[in-house]
Amino acid sequence: MKTTVVCMFAGLVLLSGIAYLIQPRGAGTGQTPLVWVSDDNPARREQVALFNKLHPRYDLRLDPTNLGMEKVIVQSVAGVGPDLFDCYDTGQLSAYVKSDIAWDITDELVKMGVDPRKLCWEVALPVVVHNGRVYGFPTNAGSKNVWYNKDIFDRCHVAYPQGPWTWQQVVQIAQRLTVRDKRGQVKHFGLLSDWTLWPDLVMQWGGSLFSQDGTRCTLDAPEAGAAVQFMQDLVYKYRVAPSPVDESSMSSQGGWGTGNITLLAAGRGAMAVGGRWWLCGLRKMNPPRLGATEFPYGRVRAVYGGGRATLINKYSPRRQEALDFLVYMAGRHYNELVNHQADALAPVTKYSYTDVYLHDPAFPQEDYNAVFRDAMKYSVPVVTSPFIGGDIVDRIVTRQLDLVKNNQKSGAEAMRVAAREINEEIRKNIQRDPTLRAQYDAALRRRNSK
Repeated sequence: MKTTVVCMFAGLVLLSGIAYLIQPRGAGTGQTPLVWVSDDNPARREQVALFNKLHPRYDLRLDPTNLGMEKVIVQSVAGVGPDLFDCYDTGQLSAYVKSDIAWDITDELVKMGVDPRKLCWEVALPVVVHNGRVYGFPTNAGSKNVWYNKDIFDRCHVAYPQGPWTWQQVVQIAQRLTVRDKRGQVKHFGLLSDWTLWPDLVMQWGGSLFSQDGTRCTLDAPEAGAAVQFMQDLVYKYRVAPSPVDESSMSSQGGWGTGNITLLAAGRGAMAVGGRWWLCGLRKMNPPRLGATEFPYGRVRAVYGGGRATLINKYSPRRQEALDFLVYMAGRHYNELVNHQADALAPVTKYSYTDVYLHDPAFPQEDYNAVFRDAMKYSVPVVTSPFIGGDIVDRIVTRQLDLVKNNQKSGAEAMRVAAREINEEIRKNIQRDPTLRAQYDAALRRRNSK
């Protein structure tokens, strides 16, 4: 194990050296170079180009090759990290702060007249605010909704869905929209859904992922099991959503691929759970006539929302200059571009309450933009625990969900096993880390004193 860790560290150091050699120098141009580590979404290139146009003294460049928390941390500590890097969840933010590479810019931004806590969607703040301090600026925000194919609804003589609506209503409508041929082969399913919806449904069924203080995973509660069981029932009881076998079959018929975005565009689903960011791909696929409505609810009318954020490397020699990029993200030009690109929603709330957002002249057929904006009213931040990383939780739960998805285990049994394994990981973490143990014990004392 020790040898493996040493080899991994050596490899990351080597990558750091390479990153140092290839990073832009700005020599001879008179411009200040800035490197932004983000994903390779084509939208990112337009965002970079606009910044460089508005700020000609800078030469901002995108670096998608070093995306990854471990790479960013090692390179930044070694002094060859990027000037700016993206953060995707609260677990990553905590890791960047603990590794001391995320620059606390609370006071710096206030001096520049920018405060994300006053400007941005509330659900996007957990990826930039840690222990009351600001470490970045949200780059976008959003939550889930339901897309629907108007052509299929019209053929089946079903009225277009309109929220608020319940999951039971979804089942009833989806059953009418699931159409099979004479051989029993499905022409199109009523609902295309993703198994990553499990946290939303657990919350909507009245359950939770963790106790309020984060010291214990509570997926072994009946509500969590019932929520995951409902996801299985959509496939095997109500037969309105595709099984793994169905997904494989659809991907081999006409080359549509297995993603729900492509299946929706190909007319293989009447409804699909997704987000506004789907438009980035749908616009390129010549999709059918589409509509959108709000995410259904169970006992609770809420859905998890969030956002991506950009942080500044504390050890960058250009960290002061990098602040201009975050201020740019707070401004009109960037926010209107994000909304135009459909890269989810613009991070600053007010820019989604304009006519140019509701009715983009470049896309007149998109008459449903109010749905995505209004969904943020009942979106809530994702629940996490300070005692375990989100990646570990996802890995444990996904392993159990695969069994549920293949009808090999019930929802309740899968969640009981997941809870047991997650709590075991929490126990190991607090044993390894004295600081974490002290935080854990303090949380227990506060709970017991109530």
